[in-house]
Amino acid sequence: MFKIKVKSLTREIISLAGELGLKAVAEYRTPDGTRIDVAILDGEEKLLAIELEASFKWFPQRLLYDVVKAHRAGFPKLWVVTPFGSSKAGWILKYAGELNLAIKILSPEEVEKEMAALSPTSSERGEGCSDPSRRAFSQG
Repeated sequence: MFKIKVKSLTREIISLAGELGLKAVAEYRTPDGTRIDVAILDGEEKLLAIELEASFKWFPQRLLYDVVKAHRAGFPKLWVVTPFGSSKAGWILKYAGELNLAIKILSPEEVEKEMAALSPTSSERGEGCSDPSRRAFSQG
């Protein structure tokens, strides 16, 4: 059985964000009362919502909920960290695109590499935009 160590991974993400000069907020409370596992901010600008998903049984439902939460909270990007991959994501990835929400499904091992690639000026590279040819942030 695959495991995800939520507390350890949360601490790692917060540390990596700090090294990049970004602010990471664990259990970020959204205006409508939901929570995002980790929010990455550049000052007051919302850069990235990160959700840590450990349940395989309800993964499609959790993924859809994560997309809705990130979109409603005003985040342009969402990472869902899970050991299960994206095989059950299906139409939800397309729906995120319709909302103009860039989404990545990552394994816990990929987080450090992806965090290193973040920068406060990522919006200048066209990330999160609706034009796929300009979007450096892939949806896969």
